[in-house]
Amino acid sequence: MTESASRCSCYHCGLEVPEGVRLSVAINGESRAMCCEGCRAVAEAIVTNGLEAYYTNRDSLPESPREAKPDILEALSLYDQAEFQKTFVRALGDNEQEAALVLEGITCAACVWLNEQHVARLAGVLAVEVNYTTRRARVRWDNRRLALSQILKAIANIGYRAHPFDPARQEAVAQKERRAMLWRLAVSGLGMMQVMMYAYPTYVANEGELTPDVATLLRWSSLLLTLPVILYACGPFFRNAWRDIRLHRVGMDTPVALGIGAAFVASLWATLTDHGDVYYDSINMFVFFLLGGRYLELLARQKALRATEELGRLAPSFADRLIEPASEQKTERVLVSALRVGDRVLVKPGMQIPADGFVVDGLSSVDESLLTGESQPIAKSIGSTVTGGSMNVESPLTVRVEQVGEATRLAAILRLMERGALEKPAAVTVADRVASWFLWGLLGLSALTALAWWVIDPSQALPVTVAVLVVSCPCALSLATPVALTIATGRLAREGLLVTRGHAIEVLAQVTDVVFDKTGTLTTGVMQVAHIETLAGLDADACLGLAAGLEQRSSHPLGRAILGAAQGLKPAETSDELHETGGGIEATIAGRRVRIGHQSYVMQLVGVALPPVSTNRTYSATPLYLGEAGTWLARFEIADEVRPDAHTSISRLQKMGCRVALLSGDDPGVVSDLAARLGISTAEAHGRETPQTKLERVAAWQAEGRVVCMVGDGVNDAPVLAKAQVSVAMGEGTELARTQGDCVLLGRHLAVLPDSIWLAQATRRTIRENLWWAVMYNAIALPVAMGGFLTPWLAGIGMSLSSLWVVLNSLRLQRKVTPRS
Repeated sequence: MTESASRCSCYHCGLEVPEGVRLSVAINGESRAMCCEGCRAVAEAIVTNGLEAYYTNRDSLPESPREAKPDILEALSLYDQAEFQKTFVRALGDNEQEAALVLEGITCAACVWLNEQHVARLAGVLAVEVNYTTRRARVRWDNRRLALSQILKAIANIGYRAHPFDPARQEAVAQKERRAMLWRLAVSGLGMMQVMMYAYPTYVANEGELTPDVATLLRWSSLLLTLPVILYACGPFFRNAWRDIRLHRVGMDTPVALGIGAAFVASLWATLTDHGDVYYDSINMFVFFLLGGRYLELLARQKALRATEELGRLAPSFADRLIEPASEQKTERVLVSALRVGDRVLVKPGMQIPADGFVVDGLSSVDESLLTGESQPIAKSIGSTVTGGSMNVESPLTVRVEQVGEATRLAAILRLMERGALEKPAAVTVADRVASWFLWGLLGLSALTALAWWVIDPSQALPVTVAVLVVSCPCALSLATPVALTIATGRLAREGLLVTRGHAIEVLAQVTDVVFDKTGTLTTGVMQVAHIETLAGLDADACLGLAAGLEQRSSHPLGRAILGAAQGLKPAETSDELHETGGGIEATIAGRRVRIGHQSYVMQLVGVALPPVSTNRTYSATPLYLGEAGTWLARFEIADEVRPDAHTSISRLQKMGCRVALLSGDDPGVVSDLAARLGISTAEAHGRETPQTKLERVAAWQAEGRVVCMVGDGVNDAPVLAKAQVSVAMGEGTELARTQGDCVLLGRHLAVLPDSIWLAQATRRTIRENLWWAVMYNAIALPVAMGGFLTPWLAGIGMSLSSLWVVLNSLRLQRKVTPRS
């Protein structure tokens, strides 16, 4: 091997191959040099697994394996310990687990592809997703076939690091990005000021006043001051442009790098030959204004994301666990990850509740504003449920822990938010595609401009071409939609509506029909037996015992109300149970078949007419009937409270032009009564609805061209929620993790819904303003630049201001006041 060959770059990591090293790996049919055994091992692992396409698709080099392999690699078995996994691993089934990880070393989309493909091929891995923007990954696996440490080792073997998600670590990365951008801005600002001082004499001196020696000195001084700006401040522009060129595509930094590079090369040539014009002042001013605009954009974007990132920092790191006997109130400070179900913790005023549970001692109020959007603290007493991450306000509370780690409500909220972040809305995809086409067109126009000005005035060809390349960079076009959607998502999260699907805000802005379920949606869902009427000589307790036996395995709110009323009674023993959706339950009790449910369902078994019943039924109560063959046994009236703001919320939706409908499985009379109370047209209120009939009604409205928003239970109403163009699930209960809604209403107030639709409409208007600004700006700026009326530094100011205007216009969404009437 020749000396030059021995000193080539490592094909895997890009480092220089040391002299005398003779290592290589066959990749895509060619022998590729490697700098060390580590790189060779990683490359062989990639090739062995059939992932050679990684080397074709990557657009930047990975870290050196000597840096990429963590020191803990030899002790990865720690990650298999249940105690260690509590904070970032959750069980999805008997043997299925899911981990939330952060990957380090990700530098491009090819890295994401490589990690997903490599991990997915491990025996036992069920699913893997990597978010390129956040570097977060979710891995699901069968723990009978694979251990978490093996997954982490497989990731380390291809040169990356995986560790549990840590919000503090994410904030450190954001700070590092801000600091690096600020340093580049400072270097470019210093260079701009100094170079302008040297350029000033050339602008004001009369002919013959500036001697050739002084002019040459000023040029070389300007060159030396510009070099740090080019090599350091402009580094990201050139690296990104080179990556794009290698991948045969055009990115946002391509025209910027071409413009800066062309101006600098021309200036350098003029300095070396002492002939021609130099543009050091324009270069420095352009870079300073461009970096200044991007720094402000970065601050604005991070501010917009802060609302959602704050949720990840709500859970405290430590808790005060009570030492037995708890009556002595002695505590020990422990990590929250060390808490177990059943532990009792003392939460002092001003401290955050460490995990989900319920109060066993104390009386206080709890601030849940960041979790639910509730503006006022909520009173808590013995028996009240509390959510991890909320803050105790007034007095000490003793809380019994019920859920920890990934099983908590806060963890479920964060997972749903991440699900929404993983999806790219259609509008963003279209804008990116248009921006890509625009960039290719811009390069073509720049070439034509250069040719035209070379004929008209060769001395102006370069500055005019640079101005064209810079002024019409479509940054504003690409920022117009995602920034507005990110800000709107953050504000909705603060107000209590969690967006879990990428398309939700776009569709909310177009809603024409809002369809509500009844129980747990328009009402609180806290069902209670208001009245029991016996019909066949049995006393109320006997009938309640039979009903409790039938409902003892039911999760329906009506069934839970029966069980709540039967506390202290022994439920009847049942067998051969049959459940009919939308009807009721049938089972054998003491050798006879008994049914509970709606009248028509029970009538099929009883076979005789219902005897006269009391006409003084509870207002808007749902009747359930109990019967056996030939005999009606009892009638139960079950009621719950209407949400306090239901009427005003529906009125606001109607004033906004939305048609409001009510679909419920309850008795039609009950549904009509509730609709009349809330101002819903009785023609749009339908009772005794099954999941299938709900689907049919929504499909019929959609066939008329209506855009339907379905609001209901995120679990029981899953089919119709999926059918609607956009859906909102009630997220108060413990089933949050299973919800199928595009959005989740975290608090108790329905007023968030009209507020959210209004904000979605405001977001759509803002996006349109941003897009119109981007289009009109480019339509005006491009001809002006092609005509030679803009200098490169003025073009830089224009491009920076256009992007900044889009961000600032979008930030107005954070301050818009929602109308309340």
